[in-house]
Amino acid sequence: MVSVIVPTKNSESTINKCLRSIRKQTYPDIEIIVVDNYSSDKTKEIAQRCGRVLLKGPERSSQRNFGAQAAVGDYLFFIDSDMEVMPTVVENCVEAAVYSHANAVIVPEFSVGDGFWTKCKALERSCYVGDDTIEAARFFNKDVFFKVGCFDEEITGQEDWDLHVRTRKLGYKIGRIISFIQHDEGPLSLRKTMMKKRNYGKTLKLYAIKNPKEASAQLTLIRPAFIRHWKKLAKDPVHASGMLLMKVCEFSASWIGSQQFGIHSEKSPTYQAIES
Repeated sequence: MVSVIVPTKNSESTINKCLRSIRKQTYPDIEIIVVDNYSSDKTKEIAQRCGRVLLKGPERSSQRNFGAQAAVGDYLFFIDSDMEVMPTVVENCVEAAVYSHANAVIVPEFSVGDGFWTKCKALERSCYVGDDTIEAARFFNKDVFFKVGCFDEEITGQEDWDLHVRTRKLGYKIGRIISFIQHDEGPLSLRKTMMKKRNYGKTLKLYAIKNPKEASAQLTLIRPAFIRHWKKLAKDPVHASGMLLMKVCEFSASWIGSQQFGIHSEKSPTYQAIES
């Protein structure tokens, strides 16, 4: 059995499409666990039609871990409420786990949505497909997930990378499939993506302290993926230029968020242990 775990927070605009895509999977043995962060909209009511709904906060990492503890599946698949899953994704992940002996599996992701900035984000994300420094595993053998220590609940935004790095460093095999996840960015605005990165920036230092080598490759303005795909970017100069501006703004927002980390670090035993 595969337990699909979906954290939510006021996700009524996307959760129905997300859960419907899970129910349309070609793999038959699936349970759906929605872990809701006390939504004030109709997210819970919509989710209850498709699976179990648990309540947990305050952030995505703790929601995912809570769902994993409640799961009865042999495998765990973590997706977000603004994602739709290609019908063969779970089946392909199980095949990679069973026949290729993968302990965790990367599922490529593409962005969709309306508007100029969404197209810029879609162009950026298309450069990351196949890039092991940016993509992170979403599908795990449940025993392995708990052995590597689950998601770090003090990290938000980089928690996928952090778990992926720990899994690899402990010698577990990470596979990859070609079926994909479609990420609905919605009508993305520059302000919206900057606010998101600013929030993620609050735990950026903790991630970088835990994973300095990986952070040096990931947390850069001009990523190697852009250089590798320069021909693709050159064919779409308008959105490539917008992408570069967006990355500058996001980078600045992340830095601003990281400056607030001192407040968090006084309460964070994990940070203090690492720093000492």
